[in-house]
Amino acid sequence: MIGPDGQAVVGAHVKLTLEGPLATKESTTREDGQFTFTNVVPGSFQVTVTSEGFTASTATGVLHSGENLAMPQITLVLATEVTKVRVELSPIEIAQEQMNDEMKQRVLGVIPNFYVTYVPDAAPLTPKQKFHLAGRLSIDPAYFVLAGAVAGVQQARNEFSGYGQGAQGYAKRYGATFGDFTMSNFLGNAVFPSVFKQDPRYFYKGTGTAKSRVLYALANAVICKGDNGHWQANYSSIAGSLAAGGISNLYYPSSDRGAALTFENTAIGIGGTAILNLMKEFVLTKFTTNVPHRPDPTNPNSP
Repeated sequence: MIGPDGQAVVGAHVKLTLEGPLATKESTTREDGQFTFTNVVPGSFQVTVTSEGFTASTATGVLHSGENLAMPQITLVLATEVTKVRVELSPIEIAQEQMNDEMKQRVLGVIPNFYVTYVPDAAPLTPKQKFHLAGRLSIDPAYFVLAGAVAGVQQARNEFSGYGQGAQGYAKRYGATFGDFTMSNFLGNAVFPSVFKQDPRYFYKGTGTAKSRVLYALANAVICKGDNGHWQANYSSIAGSLAAGGISNLYYPSSDRGAALTFENTAIGIGGTAILNLMKEFVLTKFTTNVPHRPDPTNPNSP
């Protein structure tokens, strides 16, 4: 037994297959590349030679009664190199795919429900992705409609009376409301989450008792999942609300400005987040389109 370089191949596995059931013998090549089989039953046979790094070779022949048969020299051929390539998405690519799915989620097919993930171990978003998601929400038509509705309620109740009434008063309220929404969105969902390395999304629970889910939703108003996968105090949301409230003092009527308004809006924001989380956990999912692998709260094994 020799290799392509003409040198003897030592330790190659040789299998002799004879006619008849279970008629096989095995051996290995010696230092000179030779091998020997004894007490072989006459008849047709096949020899198969295998060795690491070489392509398996076979030879056939017929052994007659009383014959000592010398096999022709077998030359092994180097095996063609096989490279296994395993293609996997990077964590950033996985996060991008998951975020793309989230941006398709809409309540009743209209209202954005981008900040809910139904993947328990969703990949953390990069700062760029956090800003992209916040930007996508801020230009959504429903965002403008909601700001208009809030401004209309404020005008009807004559809140922030310094703005006055009429079209001009409504325009000021609309601008202030839209400014509040936009600043809270970017500061609480992009800027501070990037600084503190926290995830701005709500991680849907969907399993367990109703009480455990209620407590989970309420707690998520003040805690969040970090980019490291661990739960922690939601510094991003709180700091975002305080910062947005502080900035709003620049454009609210002078009679409504001050630290009191800032802290009041922050407290209202935390309470509003708690209520919204309850809606996300128990109501909105039922009416949200494009939910991937829609969870079944009645099935404890449902993701």
